[in-house]
Amino acid sequence: MDSGESTAVVVVGAGPAGLVLGNLLLAAGVECVVVERRSRAHVEQRARAGFLAAHTVRVLTRHGLADGLAADGQQHHTCSFRTAAGAFDLDYAALGRGEVHTVYPQQHLVRDLVATFLARGGDLRFDTAAESITGLDTDRPTVTVRTPGGGSTRLHGRFVAGCDGRHGTARAAVPAGAVRRYRRDHGVSWLALLAEAPQSMAAVAYAVHEDGFAGHMARTPDVTRYYLQCPRGDDPQAWPDDRVWAELHHRMRADRHGPLRQGPIVERRVVDMGSDVLDPIRYGPLFLVGDAASLISPSAAKGANLAVMEAEILAAGLVAGLRGDTGPLDRYSADCLPRIWRAQEFSHWMIGLLHGPAGDGDEAVFLRALQQARLESLRTSRRHQDHFAENYVGI
Repeated sequence: MDSGESTAVVVVGAGPAGLVLGNLLLAAGVECVVVERRSRAHVEQRARAGFLAAHTVRVLTRHGLADGLAADGQQHHTCSFRTAAGAFDLDYAALGRGEVHTVYPQQHLVRDLVATFLARGGDLRFDTAAESITGLDTDRPTVTVRTPGGGSTRLHGRFVAGCDGRHGTARAAVPAGAVRRYRRDHGVSWLALLAEAPQSMAAVAYAVHEDGFAGHMARTPDVTRYYLQCPRGDDPQAWPDDRVWAELHHRMRADRHGPLRQGPIVERRVVDMGSDVLDPIRYGPLFLVGDAASLISPSAAKGANLAVMEAEILAAGLVAGLRGDTGPLDRYSADCLPRIWRAQEFSHWMIGLLHGPAGDGDEAVFLRALQQARLESLRTSRRHQDHFAENYVGI
């Protein structure tokens, strides 16, 4: 192994968090290296979230990173709830702060961020896995990486930004007991589906059904994201296309509201609903961003939006810290965690709204009645609707 290279900031992970952070550092004249264990093709094709909150769009626009979403993103301002009692729409652009979502698939955003970073002369290394992060009790931490050819090298920096997810090397580098970990298993699993089919309705649709939740989320004119609640441990391959579409039609009550526009299911995976927050989201010169800092269930589409928010805050802190002002870095956790917890609270509330417990026991029957009461309040109460809209679009 060679003696390594030196830079100001080593960014581990080239998802939205790492790429936004890298672009902001580069624009501020801060030298950085971004390493990503996957190939460029993989990260630019990996389908994930697609709902960008108003604040996220403002951040990307402010820093010259929004050309793609400005050209091809679609604004969405309505969501629909389908229940046994009927359906109702909420035009959240007319509620709360009057904000909307911009639908722009995450892989397209990643593609844009990669292109901008490289066009600005950034050092971005794909197929380069971070194997360990050491020296976190010094002012010169080291990231040891496996290079594409199979060798190893060391990257030394003043700071390290861990943007490599919940199971990444950055989080694993934090010593046990150095942070407090909050976690919750919500006991709910979704079959996440990507269909090569146009959207079947203008709105995002949440179907609350006694047989389990179903969801419809537009992505592009030709691709739609669907979700189906499924038993924990289900094999995605046990859900062939015919079974998927039959269950989607059933739970979304297509006989009442109109048929779904079908097409091949090109992706299917099971997602277990879980939440996880570290406090603080820093250990010495290592700062955690995105899913490395906090995992949030996809029930309210907050993950990528939190990552962009945290990346902007950290970028400003790193720029200041490298110029001798460590105050913003010292406040990084305190600035981010209240927003993380607010997003967690709303996501938790959405899980309860969309998923009623199964069974005929007293508790299950009682909780399903409460669920219906919450839906009725959301349908009829303007104050409830304003609160929903503010949190649904906000961070």
